[in-house]
Amino acid sequence: MPPTFRKSPPELVARFAELASQAPEAVRKQVFGYPALVIRGNMFMALHQDSLILRLSEDDRTEFVERFGPSTFEPMPGRPMREYVVVPAAIVDGTAVDDWIARALAYVNRLPPKS
Repeated sequence: MPPTFRKSPPELVARFAELASQAPEAVRKQVFGYPALVIRGNMFMALHQDSLILRLSEDDRTEFVERFGPSTFEPMPGRPMREYVVVPAAIVDGTAVDDWIARALAYVNRLPPKS
């Protein structure tokens, strides 16, 4: 049975647009049908259904999991995207998410460009 597609709630889409201003150099794309931000071909922040996802370095993912619990992003059950975490809804609306976005940006800026 194919996965169920659910649109992101309008409030989350609006919040994503606000957060996107922290990365004016990023290109906006659609990934899995959801808004995403990409730098030099590397996605670092996106929405998926009712979640904000971030791409973090291994050290940052370890800290993230220690603080917020396991939250590996799986666009399809059993198909994890290992560098990505699901940001808890409780911090998406506050300023705590800003630090994690900065870390995601720093990480993606160290990655080689994708063609």
